[in-house]
Amino acid sequence: MTLDADPRPNADRAGGIATLGVALRLAATLVATAGLSVVTNAALADTVPGDLLRGAISVGVAGILLGVVTAALVVRPFVRSRADLEIRYRAALADALEDQLTGLGNHRAFQEELDRQVAQSQRYGVPVSLVLIDLDEFKLVNDKNGHADGDRTLEAFGRLVGSAVRRVDRAFRIGGDEFALLLPHTEAEGAKVLARRLLASSLQPAMRAGATRPISFSAGISSIPQPAGNRAQLYSQADSAMYAAKRGGRTDVLVFDPTDPVTQTASGAAAAIVEVIARGQLRPVYQPVVELTTSRVLGYEGLIRPVAPAPFSDPAGLFGAAETSGHVVELDFACLETIVGGAALIPDDAFLSVNLTPMTVEAPEFSTAALLSILTRHGFPPKRLVIELTEHAPITDLEKVRLKLDTCRRAGMRLAADDLGAGNAGLRLLSELHFDILKVDLGLVQRSAPGGQASAVVESIVAFATRTGALVIGEGVEYSEQVDQLIALGVPAAQGYLLGRPEPLPVEPVASEAAPRIAGSVATKVADPPPHGLPDMTSWRQSIGLPVPASAGRQ
Repeated sequence: MTLDADPRPNADRAGGIATLGVALRLAATLVATAGLSVVTNAALADTVPGDLLRGAISVGVAGILLGVVTAALVVRPFVRSRADLEIRYRAALADALEDQLTGLGNHRAFQEELDRQVAQSQRYGVPVSLVLIDLDEFKLVNDKNGHADGDRTLEAFGRLVGSAVRRVDRAFRIGGDEFALLLPHTEAEGAKVLARRLLASSLQPAMRAGATRPISFSAGISSIPQPAGNRAQLYSQADSAMYAAKRGGRTDVLVFDPTDPVTQTASGAAAAIVEVIARGQLRPVYQPVVELTTSRVLGYEGLIRPVAPAPFSDPAGLFGAAETSGHVVELDFACLETIVGGAALIPDDAFLSVNLTPMTVEAPEFSTAALLSILTRHGFPPKRLVIELTEHAPITDLEKVRLKLDTCRRAGMRLAADDLGAGNAGLRLLSELHFDILKVDLGLVQRSAPGGQASAVVESIVAFATRTGALVIGEGVEYSEQVDQLIALGVPAAQGYLLGRPEPLPVEPVASEAAPRIAGSVATKVADPPPHGLPDMTSWRQSIGLPVPASAGRQ
């Protein structure tokens, strides 16, 4: 059974089988009763005069037998089957609330118990502490020793947690390497004592049965009714304290302190991000990507704007708060859902690109199945989605990223390298990943004067794209002279305020004055893409109206 599956369908099937069994027993009882009535009537034919009297006696005997048989064959099994059904239902329910690897409660059980204990605390004024735990560098354990060893580590830590808490406490595994403790009738300082004792034990494998290595973790604690006043504050404060512990060097336990600017800032950011995501305070806007020689729209880049009452005035503040509070992955998925959900008016022959951070791609939550689920929910074809990846944040596991993105490409999605030329961002990735689109950073575009160094960099990117079959897009185009220069350098497409601002759909691109004048003056040569074991770009290039290499049909 899936960890968070609802046990009721299984219970309903079991109930249906039990009902069928009762019906069969009842039918058999009625047949037997009718037969007995006939036999009784025949046996009394020589001794009891009168058909009416014999019939009454036969019916009476049959009724008594019917009651006895019904009680034996129908009522008792029915009661027993109901009891069995109740036992099975409770077992299925317990199974649905249990993490199968560690035996602790799962995320669903945590949410339900958190609601219950917060309600108890608010009703009776008793303290409840929440401890959030994140295993340090657990990803390295998986990568170095394999997932089987990682699972053994999680199992060992689950046993340790289960043995460290009181009978009234509840322990949960709420994520890949994340755990939570709910400690009723416990102040924050008491929870800190328990968490530090747990940390000391986990760092001493010799004291744990079957343990082979120390397990380090960072933990954050808050409690209700003080300093948290409600459920959302309790979780966000503990979450902020945990991330403050990780940023402070890991292997530590911190209690949320409202007077500490570090945890206070993180707490405010975490609470704000959680609120923005939960209440959908995000608005999608779309900036057109335009073919320079024709002013035709090839696709759109989906972007996000926070909306009131979100406490962020711009996307930079929004994503900065997400990074500070450790909610980048959740925000990326919320933005993806919002952008795809608002893209229904994008023409069928145009692509949609979305930005994802390397952290999100590396996260356990990211998978091709997760993306396909979002696309299916909104009826958007995978072949029209482009994932933009930038190296502003370092990639810690390039091989994992490569495998995940290759799987996305096999499902029909395309991959873009964003902000090429912004320092070293993205340049290293060109030799490591296969990109379908190369986006030249606006800084290079705005400095690409004829004969300059920036122009030489753009020419090298175009030459690379010529060899790989990628589409080159210039970013940040604001003046018609930049359009002239980009086309002269062989860049076929661009985006920027000159060509169209990020706006809600439908977006009408601003026609460039330079485009009609130089239309057809520059032919963009695109070489055959090399074989790389993935779907070729022929159909994709045709779908957005770009020229296809003459030899594409031989691929």
